[in-house]
Amino acid sequence: MHTRTTTRLIEDLRDPANAEAWSRFDGRYRPVLISFARKLGFGEDDAVELAQQTLAEFARAYRDGRYQREQGRLSSWLIGIARNVGSGMRRKRRAGVRDAGAGAVGAVVGGDTVIGGVAADLPDEQQMTRIWAKEREQAILAEAMGILRDSTRTDANTIRAFELFALRGVPAEEVAAQCEIAVDSVYVIKNRLTKRLREIVRDLTAAYDEGD
Repeated sequence: MHTRTTTRLIEDLRDPANAEAWSRFDGRYRPVLISFARKLGFGEDDAVELAQQTLAEFARAYRDGRYQREQGRLSSWLIGIARNVGSGMRRKRRAGVRDAGAGAVGAVVGGDTVIGGVAADLPDEQQMTRIWAKEREQAILAEAMGILRDSTRTDANTIRAFELFALRGVPAEEVAAQCEIAVDSVYVIKNRLTKRLREIVRDLTAAYDEGD
């Protein structure tokens, strides 16, 4: 259930009453959109707003029959919508700055750094695609860690040791001290859970990529 493919998920969205499908879609792409917006220079509140508007616009487009899988990848559609939403938000910021008569270099408006009273432009399409791919990878890893916690009988302290050593790069001796385990156990935990995490990441990546 965690790794339902993009194709299956999109097919499930055809039923407007399928609240579970829309919830899954939201859960899969909202975190990516928020992180994506942050990397574009939006503050936390604006990033959340951009994600919300992007998902809402996609829902409208999908229900109106404007989204066709054969016309492009889902990620390209979402990036395009996010770019339009983000550009609109920044135009409003610029207008607000002009109306306020602001002109100070380095001012911050709505989470955007403003130079000469004008918010910086969004990256080009190629750059945005690279940013999206990186943030999606991070979202997949975060989801995979959640599945690892839920689907294994591993205790919380072992998971903590794995995160510290394998994901954050904390030295084994320090991890052992923090988690009150033997240093050798730190390496055993890494080897055991890395294999399982890679399997989960592989399945999730396939689910995102399939038809995306």
